[in-house]
Amino acid sequence: MEKAKLIKRYKRFLADVVLDGGREITAHVANPGAMTGLAEPGSEVWLKLSPNKARKLPWSWELVRVGGGLVGVNTLQANAIVGAALEAGRIPELGGYQEIRREVPYGEGSRVDFLLSARGRPDCYLEVKSVTLREGDAACFPDSKTARGAKHLDELARRVAAGDRAVTLFLAQRADCARFRVADWIDPAYGQAWLRAKAEGVETLCYACKVEVDGLDIAEKLPVELNGAF
Repeated sequence: MEKAKLIKRYKRFLADVVLDGGREITAHVANPGAMTGLAEPGSEVWLKLSPNKARKLPWSWELVRVGGGLVGVNTLQANAIVGAALEAGRIPELGGYQEIRREVPYGEGSRVDFLLSARGRPDCYLEVKSVTLREGDAACFPDSKTARGAKHLDELARRVAAGDRAVTLFLAQRADCARFRVADWIDPAYGQAWLRAKAEGVETLCYACKVEVDGLDIAEKLPVELNGAF
């Protein structure tokens, strides 16, 4: 990866940066959220160059240094990290499944990130959410309103009612958080949808990441806070 200095992020998916050699470029930002606290002008950022020569913006913004640590900002990495962890059996709560399928259609025009199957067990519908927001010592989701996220929770609850298992896994792409909580002060509708889904049997997991310039890896499990308690 290439180190750079952030000039500004704009139009959600664009960022102007200055490479270490002094060249100014525009990079793609694969993150539709607010990126609160992660897009301060002058921040140290890390970019990856795509091998696809046809891309209009060959550079992608991957990491930003916040305080003494790095944070992953590319939300598309979350599924790759979780997928590798599932294959390696590194998420005990999701172990014992013989088949792992990705992007399986279900619900009303939706696709579940992972569908886990095993003989003699209910199917497990696994939705992965990338978490970058930190408030106090908590990793928080969402960082902006997400009607799509609330819809996914309702659809997962319907899978539980049908006899399947459903899990939302929040992946914090940072290592400086001690717990997880739903950011219902940012999106009250999502907060209500999460409480409703939880009451109907949708499980919640949160894992943090070890974040380094040469890659991100799933790390420790974080406790999930509910109404100020764990």
